Parts: sequence; C-alpha cells; structure tokens
Amino acid sequence: MRNFVTIAKPQDLSTGFSDFFKTIGLTGGGLVTKAIAAVIVVIAIRMLLGAANNPQTALRKGMLGVGTLFVAIVLALYGDALFSTVTQAKG
Repeated sequence: MRNFVTIAKPQDLSTGFSDFFKTIGLTGGGLVTKAIAAVIVVIAIRMLLGAANNPQTALRKGMLGVGTLFVAIVLALYGDALFSTVTQAKG
C-alpha cells in the first residue's frame, strides 16, 4: 500500500483569480507589467527577424531590436518596482 506524503499545504482558491495570484506572489499590477513586457519581447523578436531583409539598414534595425529587447527584460524584472510609485501615491 502506498503512503502519500503531503509536500504543500492546501490552498483555498474559492474566490478565483485573486487567490491564485496571491499564491504565486503576483498582484494585478505585476501581471499587467509582465504582460506588457511579453508583448514588447514579441515586437523585439519580430524586429530582429526583419533586420536581415535589407543589408543597408540591418545594423540599425538590429540594434533597435536589441534595445527593445533590453527594455522588455528590464520591464519584466523591475516593472513592479518602477510602477509601484504610480499606483501607491500618497497625498
């Protein structure tokens, strides 16, 4: 007979998405920031793939794609800290 071992405590997710996002440590603002970063990554990859079409402007378009990718990575990593001052204004 098998003995099952509980490795995590049970979670009550009866109220829906808000409970789920609390369990993974992500707020609504953080989720929006990650979604925006994901869209920017897709745009940057499209820019990088389109850079090879024209050899005369490939360097410029490639560097714009790399810069856009850098912005998306910074937004994904630090976006919640950057926008927390906007959403938690005091006054």
